Amino acid sequence: MDTLVLDVPQHSKRPFPNDDSLAQGASSSIVRGPSPYENVLYEQISCLVGAQVRSKIQRIEAGVMNLLRSCLESEGGSSTSIISGHVDHHQSLSSEDKGWGCGWRNIQMMSSHLLRQRPETREVLFGGCGFVPDIPSLQRWLEIAWDKGFDAVGARHFDSKIYGVKKWIGTSECVTLLRSFGVRARIVDFDSTESSSLQGKSGKRVCGPMDKYLIKTNPLPRSSSLELSQEDAENMRGQQVLVDWVWNYFSSKRADVLHNSKNVIISDKTPLYFQHQGHSRTIVGIQKQKGNRGSQDRYNLLVLDPGHRTADLERSLTTKKGWPRLLKRGVHTLRKPQYQLCYVDPGIANSEETEQLKTIDSILIRF
Repeated sequence: MDTLVLDVPQHSKRPFPNDDSLAQGASSSIVRGPSPYENVLYEQISCLVGAQVRSKIQRIEAGVMNLLRSCLESEGGSSTSIISGHVDHHQSLSSEDKGWGCGWRNIQMMSSHLLRQRPETREVLFGGCGFVPDIPSLQRWLEIAWDKGFDAVGARHFDSKIYGVKKWIGTSECVTLLRSFGVRARIVDFDSTESSSLQGKSGKRVCGPMDKYLIKTNPLPRSSSLELSQEDAENMRGQQVLVDWVWNYFSSKRADVLHNSKNVIISDKTPLYFQHQGHSRTIVGIQKQKGNRGSQDRYNLLVLDPGHRTADLERSLTTKKGWPRLLKRGVHTLRKPQYQLCYVDPGIANSEETEQLKTIDSILIRF
């Protein structure tokens, strides 16, 4: 799969998610032409499709996910890992975006998967160009998403200007950008703060298709002086909710299995944009290690971090030395009170659904 060469068209055949997007609201008996504003927007999109620049990355010849699969298969013990099919690693560069660009790099990693694994998304994403754009191009696409009416709250926060700005972005901007192409991107909030309530960002409770995958875990026993402190035990129990959600996301029966070896499954699920205070990363899979003698199963998130050098990842995965330190994150490492995940449902939204996707809501899970 990693040797597939993408054909790059010279121009976009479908700069909008749907051919009728400029005629939304027209009745069956009255057909209106595009407004002057819509003509300007269309022209901006056409220009950007031709002017956008491919993101430059250090290519891993064998493919980072193929190397990760090999490392996971070589591990001893009783474990099961489920990973996404294809993801390219995009690292932050000191000369370009070190310290502020992690969000954009994670959008690029998610996009590398969508362009390779989902033909229907490749047709519309970034105007159908077939490649992952660089950060300045992505910033232009986000401004266009705001101009099209996506995430009015976020647009006001940034004053509708993000091009050339060295500011952090988060899950909302990732979802806004993807939804502007008709991609069904969703947000899940995991929150342990007292100020949170069972409401989404729009002020109402939002239910989604992943709610049923929330597993209620049994309380951990009260700690003694030789065990975890009560606060640490409470935190780990809460973070386990997030890990359970991720496990059930990747292991969902609705997911197609692309490869199945002794202890590694390749799923067609998209990677997850993983946001917390101060940083974001990309979850490309999860590992479950069977507990011994009645002890609980242990889970490790499998994470690509834009803060890591691609050369270091390739070396550690190729030699099978030191790679767990770079890619594995256990429950005990999840110490933040709030996390956000972005995932993508299959298919492309039609015009009516695209209008609904302009409001950025989230599923809220308290722990």
